[in-house]
Amino acid sequence: MRAGSMGNPVAGKAERSGSGRGAIRAAAGDQPKRKTELRKVMPEIWRLVSPRRGLLVFGLVLVAINRISGLILPLSTKYLIDGVLSPRNPHAGKLLPLVGVVFAATAIQAATSFSLTQLMSKAAQRMIADLRKQVQQHIGRLSVSFYDSNRTGVLVSRIMNDVEGVRNLIGTGLVEFVGGMLTAVIVFCYLVYNYARMTLIVFVVILAFVLVLQKALKVIRPIFRERNKISAEVSGRLTESLGGVRVIKGYHAEEREASVFGVGVQRLLDNVMRSLTATSALSFAATTVLGVVGGMVMLIGGHSVLNHHMTVGGYFQFTALLAFMIAPVFQIVNIGTQLTEAMAGLDRTVEILNERDEFSDPARTHKLGPIRGDVTFDNVVFAYEPDKPVLHGVSFESKPGTMTALVGSSGSGKSTIISLVCAFHNPDSGAVLIDGIDLSTVRLDDYRSQLGVVLQESFLFDGSIRDNVLFSYPDATEEQFLNACRIARVDEFAERFPDGYETIVGERGVKLSGGQRQRLSIARAILANPRILILDEATSSLDSESEAMIQQGLGFLMQGRTTFVIAHRLSTIRKADQILVVEAGNIVERGTHDSLYALGGRYYDLYTRQHGLETNLFLAPGEGDVVEEAQ
Repeated sequence: MRAGSMGNPVAGKAERSGSGRGAIRAAAGDQPKRKTELRKVMPEIWRLVSPRRGLLVFGLVLVAINRISGLILPLSTKYLIDGVLSPRNPHAGKLLPLVGVVFAATAIQAATSFSLTQLMSKAAQRMIADLRKQVQQHIGRLSVSFYDSNRTGVLVSRIMNDVEGVRNLIGTGLVEFVGGMLTAVIVFCYLVYNYARMTLIVFVVILAFVLVLQKALKVIRPIFRERNKISAEVSGRLTESLGGVRVIKGYHAEEREASVFGVGVQRLLDNVMRSLTATSALSFAATTVLGVVGGMVMLIGGHSVLNHHMTVGGYFQFTALLAFMIAPVFQIVNIGTQLTEAMAGLDRTVEILNERDEFSDPARTHKLGPIRGDVTFDNVVFAYEPDKPVLHGVSFESKPGTMTALVGSSGSGKSTIISLVCAFHNPDSGAVLIDGIDLSTVRLDDYRSQLGVVLQESFLFDGSIRDNVLFSYPDATEEQFLNACRIARVDEFAERFPDGYETIVGERGVKLSGGQRQRLSIARAILANPRILILDEATSSLDSESEAMIQQGLGFLMQGRTTFVIAHRLSTIRKADQILVVEAGNIVERGTHDSLYALGGRYYDLYTRQHGLETNLFLAPGEGDVVEEAQ
């Protein structure tokens, strides 16, 4: 979108019901809890893994080689004790070959372990990077209503944190899980073949523990999902607090913000404590089962050796291999927790990716070429919430090259009209037409590339003056860039800085004055060369001298363009081609400044009261409310 602003040009939230920034909400209060189920995210897992399936298959082959070579050492104990070290029939000549085999197997195990870490861990990090880029790109294509319903910090957390645990789906966590299970199966088959009775007794005990473990992980899974949600909320509030630090300090609210943040941190701590309690209980159960199994092996195996049903070497081999069979089961306690956390994060990521972006609307098939800029509202009705309409049958036409000003009290529907012009929302009934074409059927990229916005609160990135001006048209020539800066009077302050146009403006342009930020925003819009221009009190941040200079730049910017102006200072719109007076979602008056002033209605009332108050230093009781209403 080649637009004159990097922020949301619609202050639509002010026209909706709802509270402002409150304390961090309870995790259970935002959305109904939903259990993370493997079958719901398996398609997304496969979509992530499928481009790397060759690497995954190769990794699994390495896992098999690694685990089989790791079994050589415990398998060799029987041959060492019964064959090489047997008191009755020692074979010293077999010792070196046996040790050689063990050394070779160890070398293979070490090499495959190194390769697995290099391949799988790096692949997991690449997958995380790809997924972050995909989620950010998708969120950027979602509608404005989605941003109105989701806090910035929460979205940042979803992009940066929720995908982090996914590394366990293809990284070392997966290697350990698959490798452990493969080892357990191989060892189980070998032990059943050679030591059937004792193996089956131990297997029954382990199977009981596995069933308990499965139930326990189902209990733990929602805890991790809730943790991700709480963490996102706490991060979101922290982001807001840091961004509004001047307001916080201005009202001496540091302690209050610390208290609110402390409540969120405590909720996060409580969640972590619950998860630690659950995993500690699992560890306790695992240790108990391990002790029971060890005692049973000692009892049954000891009797077998004493009764000559098993050799001493066989007993040591059984106990060594049994550890390889049991270890993966107990690793599930840790690895299963990691995978559960990854699943919870992926589930939340899938929720975001399942949000339909505004560019994929099947109704938007009409391709636009260069537009004339004829904008028509035909009996438009719109509501942010069902049965609470904000606009009631609004109709008007803005001819190409004309200026339409919207005036009225706060919450009357001005910003909603602009939101519909920007195609941030579609009407509930009626239609918004652009050059006679229903805007709801038009491809958004074609339309918004011809739209420019200058806001009352100019949004700037923490980059240079040049970067912020070129944001609307990165391919502009140096001559075009300098011309836009000259028209908007950016050159008057930029060239006084030591670094000139390469001066860093700081986060949200904090190193510049309000007037300087506004001039940058206007230069950005001039460079975009839009056909439709939105001005939201574009000179409100300027002093009288700067405003006089900028008005000339704005006059140049508006030439030949269809311009919409949200006007708070009514003296700035006297030359508008038409003025729409909006009250309670209706256009109650329309006309030029002279005709509306002569009418003596609502516009006359707003204009005369505002003009009178602006020329008096002292306000009579109650007159301050009139100013607020007029603005």
